[in-house]
Amino acid sequence: MEGLCFIVGVIGNVISVLVFLSPVGTFWRIIKHGSTEDFESIPYVCTLLNSSLWTYYGITKPGAYLVATVNGFGILAEAVYVVLFLIYAPRKMRVKTGILVGILDVGFLAAAVLVTRLALEGETRIDAIGFMCAGLNIIMYGSPLAAMKTVVTSKSVDYMPFFLSFFLFLNGGIWAFYAFLEQDIFLGVPNGIGFLLGTAQLILYAIYSNARPSNNSISQGLLEQGLPK
Repeated sequence: MEGLCFIVGVIGNVISVLVFLSPVGTFWRIIKHGSTEDFESIPYVCTLLNSSLWTYYGITKPGAYLVATVNGFGILAEAVYVVLFLIYAPRKMRVKTGILVGILDVGFLAAAVLVTRLALEGETRIDAIGFMCAGLNIIMYGSPLAAMKTVVTSKSVDYMPFFLSFFLFLNGGIWAFYAFLEQDIFLGVPNGIGFLLGTAQLILYAIYSNARPSNNSISQGLLEQGLPK
């Protein structure tokens, strides 16, 4: 069983790395244009917090090093995205991004670490961190719902890139299976939800991929920004 868990975890790490790297095209465009255009920074700020909390969880829980390693990579990737936002965004967006980073990625993260370290111990500490990770992950997995609504109303999949939906489907599925093997409810619940949402997105893609799009025009940036673990 341990060997199977390890293999599944490694596969999950590979898929998660691909998910973390999926916004590279967006940021290459930002660098080429010298502007963040209509893209928002909050998905990347939240994903940075999400990766940081999961890394802390993986470090704290015995045997969860595969969770820690992939999210450690996520911290590096999301930190680069946030820095690029601070470089190329208009002044108002830079200020907004800086405030969000200070509140969420510094303030909230520091408070979470201090409280769980000083006030909790053992399984209670692991459970508290797990609740925070699972809650944030569920919120982030729910973010594509807006894009799914856009697909239905516009009858076009232009606003829901196939590979993004496919990798979210794979990512949720493999980590949900890993969580089942490890009997880890904090990994299982959010990634199970992510797997179901990814499945729903692929079904929508199959339905509307050949449909004639309506004239509604909505920024493609909606789906290209930030991803859950």
